[in-house]
Amino acid sequence: MTNSRKKLLILASKLGYQTRGFAAAATTLGVEVQFATDRCHKLEDPWGDGALPLNFADPRAAAREIARQAKSDPPNAILALGDRPTATAACAARALGLAGNDPQAVERCRNKLAQRETLRDAGLPVPKFFSFALTEAIENVSPRVRFPCVIKPLALAASQGVIRANDEQQFRAAVSRIAALLASPEIQVTREAGLDHLLVESYIPGKEVAIDGLLDRGCLRVLAIFDKPDPLEGPYFEETIYVTPSRLSDGHQAALSDCAARSVKALGLTHGPIHAEFRVNDDGPWVLEIAPRPIGGLCSRALRFGPRRISLEELLIRHMLDLGGADVDREPYASGVMMIPVPRGGIFEGVEGLEDAARLPGVTEIEITARMKDYVAAWPEGASYLGFIFARATEPAAVESALRQAHAKLHFHFSTRLPVEHPATRRISV
Repeated sequence: MTNSRKKLLILASKLGYQTRGFAAAATTLGVEVQFATDRCHKLEDPWGDGALPLNFADPRAAAREIARQAKSDPPNAILALGDRPTATAACAARALGLAGNDPQAVERCRNKLAQRETLRDAGLPVPKFFSFALTEAIENVSPRVRFPCVIKPLALAASQGVIRANDEQQFRAAVSRIAALLASPEIQVTREAGLDHLLVESYIPGKEVAIDGLLDRGCLRVLAIFDKPDPLEGPYFEETIYVTPSRLSDGHQAALSDCAARSVKALGLTHGPIHAEFRVNDDGPWVLEIAPRPIGGLCSRALRFGPRRISLEELLIRHMLDLGGADVDREPYASGVMMIPVPRGGIFEGVEGLEDAARLPGVTEIEITARMKDYVAAWPEGASYLGFIFARATEPAAVESALRQAHAKLHFHFSTRLPVEHPATRRISV
């Protein structure tokens, strides 16, 4: 089969800037791309994108629908973007006889408690933890907590709902705040499993890093190790700057790569991209989370590979479709991205200083992804950023400096959303 006839099915919770990068890379390679998204099947292609409507809340049913639709024109590979579609991708790959992760392994990754238990039982370094139901009296939970701790939902991504507590008063307040988030219509409509439980972990001090890698027949290839130079100490854990190559010692980087390889093996992951989060301190690396998906948002633009500086999207398509040319290393330059944080919740009214920020040495691109007049939530309730700043230089320190200087020149404006009383639920939205 020629490259022009190969077909990639991409599952995404919504179509947007990340999927456009894959569509562009597929066009370059002469590959056909079919998208499938979590949308109502009763609407007849409302966005005109030809995407297959699926219900990611029921991965096995969604996989059956993919198999039904694929009878006449099956894909050669399936790729999931974001955490939510990964279970459907695994089930669909198995149903179609394609390379993919074991569905049970993906389910372990999707549930933070199951992932913690699996890694602990395999002897991997993870924080001490326990889980409790939100219906349980807080008086029965509090005696089990050791401070400082981190409280988090079992399923949400992007540090949404993750809060550090240093004493019992903060713990009770955090539990109440996360419970309110999980009870919100925006979260309940996802029908994610485990929305009635929380996970409590010991807080692990140290530097936080991320690893992006690629699995081939169970063997992990590390594509990049990102430093996160901002101190993620809480009370909330909104990520900001990623810079690669890492400035950690060679010994720490080797330990991280080894820990990542042992972690994916323990979880049962064998195929495709992974994004992993770790803490590193004097005791070595600690596993925070492993996800069977590529890095999210526009962050992949910080990565280029080989002499032609191909994108991560092109590298992944080449790997998934076995086109060759995916075994290239990251470019020699340092690079990085800032996920522009949300300073406070409000209606986005615009930004000043873009031109001045874009002219700074080392800054390669700034893209504001927040839409005018949309409400954006700050962390811990929030899960999306205002935009992305990209920089390149010969050294990681220069990349970090360029990102910080550019961000300092940006001034975002917000207006307050007026309280509205819903006549049916009598719920106040602020």
